[in-house]
Amino acid sequence: MNYRNLIKIGTSILRDNAISSANLDAELLLSISLKRSREKILLNLEQKSKFSEFKNYLKLINKRKNRVPVSLISKKRFFWKGEFFVNNNVLTPRFETEILIEEVLKKCARHENINILDIGAGSGCIIISLLKEKSSWRGTALDVSSLALNVARINAKMQQIDNRIKFINSDIDKLNSNKYDLIISNPPYIKKFDLKYLEKDVISFEPITALNGGLDGLSEIKKVINNSTKLIKENGILILEIGYNQSGKVKEILKKNNFFVKKIFKDLAKNDRCIVSIKK
Repeated sequence: MNYRNLIKIGTSILRDNAISSANLDAELLLSISLKRSREKILLNLEQKSKFSEFKNYLKLINKRKNRVPVSLISKKRFFWKGEFFVNNNVLTPRFETEILIEEVLKKCARHENINILDIGAGSGCIIISLLKEKSSWRGTALDVSSLALNVARINAKMQQIDNRIKFINSDIDKLNSNKYDLIISNPPYIKKFDLKYLEKDVISFEPITALNGGLDGLSEIKKVINNSTKLIKENGILILEIGYNQSGKVKEILKKNNFFVKKIFKDLAKNDRCIVSIKK
């Protein structure tokens, strides 16, 4: 059986199980199975496969059929300009979070020797991507999950910036030393009672603590902002990723904590995604 037919079979199985990205996922899983790039496979669709390759491919298709995300099958995810290790102890990096990276680099383009704090660092994709871009910057990755920080440590070594980052396994309430030029965070912001409406790919395979924003979806955002007031330097920058309908309330919280709201940026779907503020 050639690669073209393998992709057709995989796509059909996934489509019958309501996987919206059936064709793309079938191609990606064949790439993982054969350990060949997707591009090479698509350029050689008539190439024959071995029966053992077909069996291995079907195993991966069945995992995806049962809603295991492709990123957790492959244990990796491309984000910004690098490939990151992921598992079910961290959120899989979302492409919309790259907006946060873009805005930091715009706002701090001429800044040298910046000290960054990433609150709720997870896989470390945000802070590691920034440190990769700016060789004079240094940072701290903070997370309550030691398992998440283990993933971040692996990614820091993979991206060769582990000499410029430190890891703190703690709740932000317990952090009171140091002053940071820049604080970034993608905190949990989904309302507790809305978690049940998330796709099974997300709710069944990603850590709930990284998704649950409390009853109003704002409890973790409030905690980040409240604590940032004592951790950030005067005129320091705080950049948060937020939910699509939270910008008004988050602006109020920021103002109460002496932050000046500089700008709100939208994602490709035209939803509010990222809020930039300055400490007065």
